[in-house]
Formats: sequence, C-alpha cells, structure tokens
Amino acid sequence: MPHPDAVAFSTTRHGGCGSGAYGTFNCTPYTGDEPAIVRTHQDQLCHLIGISPERLIIPYQTHSCNILLIDETFNRLSSDARRALLQDKDALITPLKDTCLCVSTADCVPILLHDTIHGAVAAIHAGWRGTAGSIVARTLKTMHEVYGTRGTDVHAIIGPCISLAAFEVGIEVFKTFEQADFPMQQIAQWYPDKEKYHIDLPLANRLQLHAFGIPAPNIHDSRICTYTQHTHYFSARRLGIKSGRILSGILRTS
Repeated sequence: MPHPDAVAFSTTRHGGCGSGAYGTFNCTPYTGDEPAIVRTHQDQLCHLIGISPERLIIPYQTHSCNILLIDETFNRLSSDARRALLQDKDALITPLKDTCLCVSTADCVPILLHDTIHGAVAAIHAGWRGTAGSIVARTLKTMHEVYGTRGTDVHAIIGPCISLAAFEVGIEVFKTFEQADFPMQQIAQWYPDKEKYHIDLPLANRLQLHAFGIPAPNIHDSRICTYTQHTHYFSARRLGIKSGRILSGILRTS
C-alpha cells in the first residue's frame, strides 16, 4: 500500500511447512489444516510484520455482509470471547495501531482499505454473495458513519482472486447480481462455447469503490488470478474446499 502509515500484504503458497492442498504456507485455522502448522505459519508472519500473535485478527467467514469493529474493548476480552465475536464476520474495521486485520480467500476477492486522514483500516472478504450484497459499499458506509471517512481519503487494494476468464457461474448467480442492480453489461460476459456466463468479481467490487468516490489512482489492483496461478496462490476451484487460504491483511503502523 503506497502510504507510510500502513502495511498491507497477501500471502502466497510458498515459505511454509504444510503439505498437499495446504502446502506450503497456510495461516488460516478454519479449513482443516493441522493446528500446530497453522500456528507456526502465523508466528512466522507476525515476526515478519512486527506484531504479537494476539494482534493477528482472523474472522470465521460465512459469505455474509456482517462487519465487526475492532477496538480496545475487543482487545481486553478473553480469547474465547474474541473468538465468539469473530464468528460469522466477513469484514473488519479498526482505528488501532499495530492490529492486523485479515481475511482468508482462495478465489474470492480480498479488499483492503486505508483511510489516510482518519487512520482507520479495513479488511473485506468479498465472495460472489458478499459482492452481490455490496459488502464493500456497506463497509465504506460504516467507516463514514463511525470515522467520517470520505472517498478521496481512501486507498484500496484488490488482492489476488479469480478473474473474469476463470469465474464461470450458473444462471442463478447471474440473476442474483442482476436483481441487485449491477451493470451486467460491464461485469458479465457470455461464453457461447460453454453456454455459461462469467462474472468479473474484481470489477464488481471496484465499481463499489468508485461509487463511494475513491479516485481511480487510489485503487490498486493486483490483477493476479488465483485460478490460473494456483501453484503460487490457493484456489478452492483448483484444490477443493479442504485446502489452504491466502491471508490478506492490513495494519496501521503509525
């Protein structure tokens, strides 16, 4: 992220000790990987970014549009209470320094936000359901209501995710986006050889960023397709649900 007050990242499959569909570097504890290996990888990551492990915040995602604000009250809770609050959450927001907000993806879209004026950061998991439910727009609206965030103040990152060319969908998914008033001529493409629609998830989320007023130069798209680059990034469509996840995170450093 091109700002001195925040650090953002997305992990790859390299540099860890995992194996098979979790190989080699999975930091997400919710997909069936060995807990001890996951903790080892989390410790490696925390050492690299300079935070204590309890400041690595990873929600249990359910493809909802539920948002959680992480504040000092959250940090004072027991680990069990914190874990309970992180259930069924797909976006996190915090104004706190040295608190790394994370989302786990393996084809879905990770989006990281930084309000450079008010200091708030956010991490969003936008699968097709969350995207159609406008989770990005909802998160930005919450940041505006709580911190006064404006579009011109925000830098956004669209992390590694499935591309238009790889994201084949059924008619029910197409209709979900259509009924949510997305511009289908922009975000969808018909592939006659497959007789299937494909949807551009990164673009569908980018449109929500633009609608909030974030300038195009402030939106940084990795343009990495997890499906085609599955040897470097986890892809559930390639590896199955019981596989590792990319961990994308953001933290304020000052």
